[in-house]
Amino acid sequence: MQSPEGELIAILKKNKMDFVLTLPCEKIRGLLYGVQKEFFHVPLTREEEGVGISAGIALAGKRPAMFVQSSGIGNMINALLSLTGFYELPLAIFISQRGIYKEKIAAQLPMGRRLPHILKGAGIAYSTIRTKKDFRKVEERLPDIYKNGRIHAFLLSPAVFEGVCDTDIPELPSCPVSGRTEAHVARKVKPQLTRFEILKMIAPYLNSKVIVCNLGFPSKELFSVKHQPSNFYMLGSMGMATPVGLGISIASDKEVIVIDGDGSILMNPGTLATAAHFSPKNLTIFAVDNGSYGSTGDQPTLTGSCVDLSLVAQGFGIRDVQRVAGKRQLITALKKPHKRVRFIHALAIPRNKDVPPITLHHLEIKKQVMGVLES
Repeated sequence: MQSPEGELIAILKKNKMDFVLTLPCEKIRGLLYGVQKEFFHVPLTREEEGVGISAGIALAGKRPAMFVQSSGIGNMINALLSLTGFYELPLAIFISQRGIYKEKIAAQLPMGRRLPHILKGAGIAYSTIRTKKDFRKVEERLPDIYKNGRIHAFLLSPAVFEGVCDTDIPELPSCPVSGRTEAHVARKVKPQLTRFEILKMIAPYLNSKVIVCNLGFPSKELFSVKHQPSNFYMLGSMGMATPVGLGISIASDKEVIVIDGDGSILMNPGTLATAAHFSPKNLTIFAVDNGSYGSTGDQPTLTGSCVDLSLVAQGFGIRDVQRVAGKRQLITALKKPHKRVRFIHALAIPRNKDVPPITLHHLEIKKQVMGVLES
């Protein structure tokens, strides 16, 4: 008789799942070990990061699925609504529902028991999986998720996977890069240009590349300076630009440049570790650091007082790190060939350009980018 883990994995294979993204849960450990062996596996540092990476994977026309436990849903709601749902991107979420069956950790009870109400309130469709017979719900709903760009959560009772034997546990593969770090973090440079001036300067080097741009003024400025069908403008979901770009880069062979900001990166820095782990050679993280939250009134970020993003990126394992400012350094950094993920730390003066809003509908933005990625 097939195990519940094997039965669910067979359904995922039948529906041509491409990527699985996971965070650990002891209650479904056997299932997690199984999907990690059978599919392209993305280990996550945080649930919200996984939503962004899944969005990038979906933009590239691939099928992502996330495996998390119920306590992590609180870390995902905003990104699910303002990114995945907003752009109508598909995502199947398999949730180990804690607090409902032989739960020994009291802190799991509040979120686990309220999870159906939380999902309902957020407008996220869900199905409950209480026995193996309920796997038919997964088989019935997966085709619609990926055909019509929907979010659907499958609440997995620990009872279904009770008695799993912990054998043949897969090891996390080592980072695919090695050797000395190429970080130029000792260089003392001072900001000379605003973000808008930087975007104007690097615009010719963005031609035909997939650009994922941070939300607010950065996206509006990029739209004014260099609109092209391959630009994915973040209209919400702060902190998700780099995860989206990472997702696209591991799901396609297109060259991807993320134009991110210091405030955004500080909100979700763990993605730098995931980027370092995979180190896709087609990904550039171009971090414009002006020491402020430019889209909300120029409140200062901590990069102006105590945080060095070059050292942060290096500490998370990115080996090609450059700190730059000024025209010559910026252009040299972008033109330099790279064989792994690179992090360009571009120092900038805190100031926004008064530019018109983006006139494209958000679904048109998605359509244009997906068209480029499919070509």
